[in-house]
Amino acid sequence: MMFLLRKISHKPRNSQPILTVAARLFTTPVNSIPDEPTSAHYDLLVNAAGVSRDFDNVHHLLTKRVKDHCFNTVNTFKFITNSEASLSLLLDLSQTLARLPEGFTRKSAYDALISRLCKLGRVEEALRVVELMAREDYGLNACSFHAILNLLTKKQRNMEEARRVVELMRKSGAPPDLTSYNYLLMGYCFSGDLAQAAGILSAMEEDGLKVDARTYDALVLAACNAGKLDGAMVLLRRMAEDGVPVLLSTHVYVVNSLLSRGFYEQAVKFVRDFSGKDTWLDTAAFGRLAVKLIKLDRFGEAKEVLDEMRKRGLVIVDQLKDYEAKITNKKY
Repeated sequence: MMFLLRKISHKPRNSQPILTVAARLFTTPVNSIPDEPTSAHYDLLVNAAGVSRDFDNVHHLLTKRVKDHCFNTVNTFKFITNSEASLSLLLDLSQTLARLPEGFTRKSAYDALISRLCKLGRVEEALRVVELMAREDYGLNACSFHAILNLLTKKQRNMEEARRVVELMRKSGAPPDLTSYNYLLMGYCFSGDLAQAAGILSAMEEDGLKVDARTYDALVLAACNAGKLDGAMVLLRRMAEDGVPVLLSTHVYVVNSLLSRGFYEQAVKFVRDFSGKDTWLDTAAFGRLAVKLIKLDRFGEAKEVLDEMRKRGLVIVDQLKDYEAKITNKKY
């Protein structure tokens, strides 16, 4: 584990009266564009047009939404599903996107389509879109591949295919960025392949990329999975020294590892020692720890955590209050 450690070198709010706003919402037809549209409203219109196979309207809406600063979302092409009838629309849709204004409007639409296909688990179709973007010079870059790498490394756990995609990125003139490498790193750290993880860190260093919170998150996971809690602590201290924020998931890896080994007091101390910088993170970390301790029948430590939350003025959600009621009369 230590050799891995060495690798680390809006628009304004509407001020109109609420009754005026409500009246407009209730009277605006669903198939029209309101005076102040939102991305969600445009998504509804695009999907309605897509289901109706009105691709001229799809083209119009995709163009206008960008002009209105209502950018594409993961729901933009929700009318594409895994059914054969729906997938048969891909050719017409792709030809429609090709006619969009060049630049951001067209590139972002293709990226949104790739994300939708990955949501459906359609890697092959997503890669066809990538190849089209590369061939026609539609602005392909590393961001276009993020959804594909996310699917392969986190959901399908197909690291061999993920590496092939990274090679395709290089050949296509869209070399992997930090996010791309982090997907690979997390995949290898999750599976415990530390040799491959070290290789990814070396590649990142060669490309002049600096590590971020996601990089450390993956490395802490690898350390915890390998039972190297001392290594995880070294990484956490390095994060603090470098001013890198600790993610909630990083807290969870360490806490779970400590609890699984029966180090209950140490888990409480860990969360306390690494608190005080982010109220949301503190609330989530202390709250999750309290729930886990209660489920483990460690009522004394759980009460200590809840008392700490009150002392710090952290919000105790209803679920925790329900759990707290169960331990009120417990002896520990």
